[in-house]
Amino acid sequence: MKVTAKVILNQAALKNLEQIQQQAIEMTAEAVKTDIVTSQVVPKQTGELERSGHVVVDRGKARIVFDTPYARRLYWHPEYNFRTDKNQNARGKWMEPYQSGDKKDFAKQAFSKFVKQLSKGMIK
Repeated sequence: MKVTAKVILNQAALKNLEQIQQQAIEMTAEAVKTDIVTSQVVPKQTGELERSGHVVVDRGKARIVFDTPYARRLYWHPEYNFRTDKNQNARGKWMEPYQSGDKKDFAKQAFSKFVKQLSKGMIK
């Protein structure tokens, strides 16, 4: 028994899916950054550290960067006694819940939601 198949790929649809994926990655990172701010976990004295948070997207990967001279020191030292009068949940390692804690599925769920939303019915 011999079977022959001819596969024709819709290049325009594939290109559209790549663009949707890239846009969804950026939207997901922005959603995570927004959730970090609304969760009030970033230490806050003047608000500069929290305002410095921005998203960097490069080749299908997204990073959330807090860009102040003291961001690294505050992040990696959860033993500091952070003031909680401005951000009541202020702590070090504020990204950890999204990596291995109770919010580890947040990015996956947000990405899935954004891909479905942007694909306008092409992906269910």
